[in-house]
Amino acid sequence: MPPARVGHPVCGGIFRRSGRSRLGGAAPAPDDAAADGAAVPNDRKPPIRAIFAALMLVMLLAALDQTIVSTALPTIAGEFGGLAHLSWIVTSYMLATTIVTPLYGKLGDLFGRKIVLQAGIVLFLAGSALCGLSQSMLQLILFRGIQGLGGGGLMVTTMAVVGDIIPPRERGRYQGIFGGVFGVATVVGPLIGGFFVEQLSWRWIFYINLPLGLVAVAVIGSAFTPPRLERRPSIDVPGAALLAVFLTAIVLLTSFGGQTLAWTSPAALGLGAATAAALAGFLAAERLASEPILPLRLFKNRVFAVCCALGFIVGLAMFGSITYMPVYLQVVRAVSPATAGLELTPMMGGVLLTSIASGRIISRIGRYRPFPIAGTAVMSGGLALLATLGVDSPPSSASLYMLVLGLGLGMVMQVLVLAVQNAVDYADLGVATAGATLFRSIGGSVGVALFGAIFTAGLTRHLDLASFGGGLPPAGEPAAIAALPGAARSAYLAAFTAALHPVFAVAAGIAVLAFVLSWFLKEVPLRERPAGDTRLSDRTDTGQDRPG
Repeated sequence: MPPARVGHPVCGGIFRRSGRSRLGGAAPAPDDAAADGAAVPNDRKPPIRAIFAALMLVMLLAALDQTIVSTALPTIAGEFGGLAHLSWIVTSYMLATTIVTPLYGKLGDLFGRKIVLQAGIVLFLAGSALCGLSQSMLQLILFRGIQGLGGGGLMVTTMAVVGDIIPPRERGRYQGIFGGVFGVATVVGPLIGGFFVEQLSWRWIFYINLPLGLVAVAVIGSAFTPPRLERRPSIDVPGAALLAVFLTAIVLLTSFGGQTLAWTSPAALGLGAATAAALAGFLAAERLASEPILPLRLFKNRVFAVCCALGFIVGLAMFGSITYMPVYLQVVRAVSPATAGLELTPMMGGVLLTSIASGRIISRIGRYRPFPIAGTAVMSGGLALLATLGVDSPPSSASLYMLVLGLGLGMVMQVLVLAVQNAVDYADLGVATAGATLFRSIGGSVGVALFGAIFTAGLTRHLDLASFGGGLPPAGEPAAIAALPGAARSAYLAAFTAALHPVFAVAAGIAVLAFVLSWFLKEVPLRERPAGDTRLSDRTDTGQDRPG
């Protein structure tokens, strides 16, 4: 049984009031000297609601920007031309975001999360403004990269700030709300983007970030006072550079391999070699660094290692397969892109429901391990059901299956972050949060490439079996497919859905692997104090496993 909670229901009673605890006793005196990497708590109770509202706004900005741009891409291509480079509008942002995610985690540990989060927001807003002012495709691609350099810090630093101010025992319900915000943004983003494109200008999909971001910066600046850090900053430049090369190479390889670049082309092989060489160099550099970007000792912590592996597998199965649901809806059901985005609502509704519910239950019972186990099981079932979709499947089937998938995802994603933050030392809170997030992103990139290869090979095979000749439209052109003669269109759709079946079937198999792995996740009792409080903390760990 976890110990009884005392003090403030959110802050765990660690913030002093006139030198006395809420139970009437004198507050313990501060340590004479903080250990290296320790944090000295603040004497005043933070305005949790104001800070959390600002953090939700930051999370909304980060989540919206991943979905709101997609609806404007055709309009942007019509204005600037350069259709061949259109994908770089998305790739440049994703690449920059992936590269800087672990850097923000480490910088937050070294210099404090308040200044790092504010810097990330300001850089994100500067990139947003420049994107809105772009006068060419090249400018927009470059400015999207700048926006991504800021955006990479929004999500991971926001989750780490929650670790600073809210104890793990109470943190589940807050991070559950974050999961809900992310799910809502996934659905609302394309709708808002479509409205701006049709009623105003595509430039407003970037301008809308400015007022929201400025409010968040102001509230965080006035309300959030982070723990004082008693450590000497030292930046791991070689590790940061090698990690940037590794992430750049793997994102480019998975984004363009098998599509723009043939897997056996010199460019693809060169990217593969660069990925392997940079990874080997990074591992060597981290063993020598005094303040490594991603400390390898964290992988000795079983909770961190299992959560990173689970995040990678979940990201691979989720992002790699869900990419094809809008394509299925547009091609087979012949709905518009906006309608296809709207029909993903059941999945995001499931994420919203179980994210919030699981967070509240975790805060109540003090246990998190059952949720990744149940979530990966439900997720496996949802993906297996999606593998049964065909040309004649009723619309309600797709909605129901996506709801099941969403219910599973909502029990996994935020819970993994909570487990990691609860299991590591405070000095590693940022890098551990960033590590868990990074592995999920890498899994998503690998998944998109893997399932893209499976789908393309399957479609080619089924079209050959149907004795189709050349000149058929690719799967990404629903309008051209809809214009085919009746018999040809029916045969093409049959081949298309047959090619989708192995995508979801393989994803379901990978999700089963995540289910098996989730049983190895260790249950560590949730602490009653925020991670930033070392003076009154009930923590006894040193970043390694504790009994439980």
